[in-house]
Amino acid sequence: MDTAIPRVVIAGDRSSAGKTTICMGLLSALRAQGLVVQSYKVGLDYIDPGFHTLVSGRHSRNLDGFLMSPDVVKELFIRNSAGADIAVIEGVRGLYEGLNYFDDVGSTAEIAKILRSPIILVIDAGSITRSVAAIVNGYKSLDQELRIAGVILNNIGSERHGDKAEKAVEMYSGVEVIGKIPRQRDLGISMRHLGLITATECEYREATFDSVLKKIKASVEANVDLNMLLDVAKSAPALNLPVAKLFQPRKRESGEVRIAVAFDEAFNFYYQDTLDLLVQEGAELVFFSPIRDKKLPDGVDAVYIGGGFPEIYGAELSANTQMRHDIKDFYDGYGVIYAECGGLMYLMEELEYAPVQGLRGRDAEHQESNSYEMCGVLRGRVKFGEKRVVNYVIGEFRNDCIIGRNGDRFKGHEFHHSEITLEDDVEFAYTILRGEGIKDGMDGIITKNCLAAYAHLHAASYMGFAEKFVESARRKEFV
Repeated sequence: MDTAIPRVVIAGDRSSAGKTTICMGLLSALRAQGLVVQSYKVGLDYIDPGFHTLVSGRHSRNLDGFLMSPDVVKELFIRNSAGADIAVIEGVRGLYEGLNYFDDVGSTAEIAKILRSPIILVIDAGSITRSVAAIVNGYKSLDQELRIAGVILNNIGSERHGDKAEKAVEMYSGVEVIGKIPRQRDLGISMRHLGLITATECEYREATFDSVLKKIKASVEANVDLNMLLDVAKSAPALNLPVAKLFQPRKRESGEVRIAVAFDEAFNFYYQDTLDLLVQEGAELVFFSPIRDKKLPDGVDAVYIGGGFPEIYGAELSANTQMRHDIKDFYDGYGVIYAECGGLMYLMEELEYAPVQGLRGRDAEHQESNSYEMCGVLRGRVKFGEKRVVNYVIGEFRNDCIIGRNGDRFKGHEFHHSEITLEDDVEFAYTILRGEGIKDGMDGIITKNCLAAYAHLHAASYMGFAEKFVESARRKEFV
């Protein structure tokens, strides 16, 4: 069965070309026209999808050709686009940037080919005119399977500048320019050491964010031809629906499972499809705030603490002693706990944080190092430094744990500025075959029914995650 879904990939000629800001403006402007818009982000990103969700009113999803097979990419795309009038897919870095220099694995180009989607190329045209045409021609010629159906010129200095660049592109490249965005210094979203300020944090600064979003939307509405964009999206061919590998009826054992999911300004790095797959396996997800709530939700069978920025909220997390003690008591009682990156840090005894150079605002309020007491589930401390780890990860389970068995393999990712110092010898769940992990190529600390790792997993990549985590929660142990 073929499925017709109007769709467009918003790709950049490089990182920081402006595609995230422009994408937010497009989502907002299309929604204002009464359209139902489904957004996606290429790659392993939590922050951009958070903004997409906030702006579009629908959960944004991630698509990644390294983590996912082509059929899984199509399954997620078709499933999540149901009921939408248009799908907008924001790329990652430059159009062709991926895992390797010699192929397109992990790139925006790979996703565009899998989904047979036309591409709108966003180019930072600051200080160039005729050279823009050379850029477009280069992107067109590198891979003939791709269709660059339009160009948005960003960072335009004047009307004359924009007209010259547009005429050059259309004369030499045969591609229509559908937008020219003027240079505006006040349209950016604040940055920090691993990316943007998160959408969850912006919700607590609602007036400021709304003001910026209105300016972004107004700029896109005034400077991008939305009718041309819609025509491009409607030109995408129908997609063949693959046999479902992920979302299909399961035979579950009796008894629902309640999983407490940490979600607030400090912890909000979750893939929505992972949460959906946990629900499919029979889990009821109950969200709580380690910053504001005093105890875990009642009657939970497991706790899931994802990534985020606990270092920025170290004072608040440390001050909430009741929550820290409740999590420690849950662990001592052999409660099932799964934690990734920021969650791993929160479970340590102590977190030491010194702001990375160049940070602004709240991130740089405390210029000297600060140490914060954390939950004490794991004996040791986490300290932040200048070292930045950003990797795709391939791992193998070396021990049984709450989400896997010895010999199972997975793909994931890691990104952090921190290092872990452990006070005791520990048992590790993973051998990291690609990436760094916590220590000596190992990751995933196992203690009682707790697993805490730097590696972030997506349940559409490691397909055993949802089933095994829910089963461990149901039985109150890993089996």
